[in-house]
Amino acid sequence: MLPLTLSILMLGLAILRGQNNTQAGRFVIEHPTLLNLGFEWAISGDANRNAAVSVEYRQAGETAWRAALPLVRVGGENIYRRRENLDYTVPDGFAGSILNLRPGTEYECRFLMSDPDGVSGESTTSVRVKTRAEPMPYPEGRTLHVYPPDYQGQRLEPSFTGILQAYYGAGLGDWSVVWERRARPGDTLLVHVGLYKPERLNYVDPMMAPFDGSMSLTLKGTRERPITIKAAGDGEVIFDGDGNHRLFDVMASHHHIFDGLTFRNTDIAIFAGQKEVIGAVGLTVKNCRFEGIGFGVWTEYAGSSDFYIADNLFLGREDRMRMVGWTGPMWASAGPYGSHSLKSYYAIKVYGPGHVIARNAIAYFHDAIGISTYGTPETDPERRASSIDIYNNDMHLLNDDFIETDGGVHNIRVFNNRGVNAAHGGYSAQPVFGGPVYFVRNLLYHVPSGVAFKFSAKPAGLFVFHNTLIGENAIRDPSSNMHFRNNLFLGRDTPERGIMTWANASDAHSSDYNGYRPNKGVAAQYSWLGPMPGQRLYEPAPNDWKLFRTLAELRSATGQEKHGLEVDFDIFEKMIPPDPSKRHAVYHAMDLNFRLKQGSRVIDAGIPIPTVNDGFAGAAPDLGALETGHPEPHYGPSWLVWSPFYR
Repeated sequence: MLPLTLSILMLGLAILRGQNNTQAGRFVIEHPTLLNLGFEWAISGDANRNAAVSVEYRQAGETAWRAALPLVRVGGENIYRRRENLDYTVPDGFAGSILNLRPGTEYECRFLMSDPDGVSGESTTSVRVKTRAEPMPYPEGRTLHVYPPDYQGQRLEPSFTGILQAYYGAGLGDWSVVWERRARPGDTLLVHVGLYKPERLNYVDPMMAPFDGSMSLTLKGTRERPITIKAAGDGEVIFDGDGNHRLFDVMASHHHIFDGLTFRNTDIAIFAGQKEVIGAVGLTVKNCRFEGIGFGVWTEYAGSSDFYIADNLFLGREDRMRMVGWTGPMWASAGPYGSHSLKSYYAIKVYGPGHVIARNAIAYFHDAIGISTYGTPETDPERRASSIDIYNNDMHLLNDDFIETDGGVHNIRVFNNRGVNAAHGGYSAQPVFGGPVYFVRNLLYHVPSGVAFKFSAKPAGLFVFHNTLIGENAIRDPSSNMHFRNNLFLGRDTPERGIMTWANASDAHSSDYNGYRPNKGVAAQYSWLGPMPGQRLYEPAPNDWKLFRTLAELRSATGQEKHGLEVDFDIFEKMIPPDPSKRHAVYHAMDLNFRLKQGSRVIDAGIPIPTVNDGFAGAAPDLGALETGHPEPHYGPSWLVWSPFYR
């Protein structure tokens, strides 16, 4: 018989091994997007956090497997902001994406969970998942021809005056809510040239939208048979709100397509969901123009899903001649907490799973694109902001930020975007509830605040790869599970700050293979906050910060940036930084050249990252957003040629 003390010791070791052992739980396939797939795998145990999940994939019918990024270990990170009573701890598990796939294509994906301490339950999972295709009208549906009230020409039949008559069969006055001849799933409302402007104070408004001038669309199409509202192609179709609050309210609708239309003169062009009430599903808005609006497309509803908002132009009401900003001493128009009048809020703001926001051109708003900050995520994967793609958007002159992932939970992908002129921040995670959020190959120019990445409110799961940022990253709010690779940060010689700040809230962090251009005349170029192994540090004391003059000093003290470089603007073909003394200046993308110069030391200086930089041109990937030898991405809609965005 073993001595009692030895028995107790062995029991303790067995319990400890049990805590370190990983128990596999529920596996979740998130909503596919056109280019990416997202996954979650819940676990318990793994107290020492040494479990891992490797990922392979192949297109259905192929034989060879390809390596993808491993899933990210999440769990235990504390995301909070005291003033709003937000306090959330990320559940234990793994999450991650297979990136850069083909639309409308089926893939086989397999996942292997491993742990030196052992895995119980199913340690391998194989699934077949198909990416989405771009939503298109149903080719065999009816065509309903819509004309403006003053149309005088010959009509194609069946014909209707205004959207609501075709959509509901609505009448005038009190009869505008008698909907006895509704459109069917698969129908296309083909809208002909002209001005569609509700006379909202006219009791018998011919557009059938009396008093508030808002057109509420509530019908249910299907993924295969959407209801389409599309310009006929015989001239511009203009929906003018005449200064009303909401032009279209679609928050009760399913699978609607708006294509080729112009929306103007309204506070909210398309309202698509209200928190804890109801929200649209499968909304598509493409090839449209939004002019003189306060808000473009907006949903706050957790169950809104699978939006496709692509190839649109959004023009807000904010100042077009100078960068205004909204708060703080640097902006003359702002008081202690922002007295600036908000004329336009977001161009696009969403919540819920599966959204795609691609190739839009956006200017003159407070923010360009955002995920609703929302708050504590819901436990149901169908009702939280996960598997969202934001890519190839062109953003110009914002009073706050370019892109906000601020309420994202898992698998947010922000890639190939261009942002020029934002007053307060570039690409934001304020916060992200576990991640991963991938910031990949984005461009940034002229953010006077020095906040290229606004990582605030203790976000977790931030992966920053291959971005080119003409400006500093000075945010000091600690983040968890934050990793930087293959980026370029080039300072503008701002006298008050260094080039880079890493504020790590946990021991899961890394930074390497990045290039930095220090600001001249600044002693502390690099600021570092890094907890000890196993430590969770969310309220650092002032003496916890370490300041370094050179990258070599940082490397020696922290072990980070073993392959990092200090560079200058001569790495580019031609790049002139913004003048830090001219905060209100406006620069134009057509005047900027982010391409690397042949022979630059940042060419082939990066590290390969599966599915992120496959197919790089040289011996290794280049640093920054643009790979030498590859075509430059196209930002914004292909049909748009407008000087603030294009050469």
